[in-house]
Amino acid sequence: MWPVILTDRQSDIVLRPLRRRDEEAWREVRRFNRDWLRPWDATLPAPGQELPGFRTMVRMQDKQAKRGQTVPFAIEVDGNFRGQITVSGLSWGSILSGQIGYWIDSRVAGRGITPVAVAMAADHCFFALELHRIEINIRPENTASLRVVEKLGLRDEGLREKYMHIDGQWCDHRTFALLAEEVPQGLLAAYRHGTGGW
Repeated sequence: MWPVILTDRQSDIVLRPLRRRDEEAWREVRRFNRDWLRPWDATLPAPGQELPGFRTMVRMQDKQAKRGQTVPFAIEVDGNFRGQITVSGLSWGSILSGQIGYWIDSRVAGRGITPVAVAMAADHCFFALELHRIEINIRPENTASLRVVEKLGLRDEGLREKYMHIDGQWCDHRTFALLAEEVPQGLLAAYRHGTGGW
């Protein structure tokens, strides 16, 4: 199941495991985008707690991926690291669902990279992992991410109050979802051809 590399030759987007050697590029992209990402970044609610550093994060994600708990990808565009997309909260058995979260370098935002990357990850969930449902939770103020789910045709399932700790406080999120049977041809094909079943 892991590691996995997904490639879309039409857009030169590759989703692949984050590697230790990505540290310099990851730090540069995060540093450049600090203010742009801060309003949407997850934080830990306990005072004094901090998210793990890069190397610890890579180790943790790799272990979780091998246990079938998450599918964490680096987003590579034209051979360069440009962001991350993670399928987390994987539930098996009678639920078969996962949640997709993502962030992208502002220098490549607006080029259609994020919808393609999300569609690639969703197709992996539906076809390779055989999940039934994926969802994306977005702060109502995050217009760029709302545009991604709108382009992809995910269904708005309503508001979750104080759903996640973001930028130092508990924040409301809107939940968007899609079922495998709604896109039998795959989400990427539906997105590109406007043939979604919704």
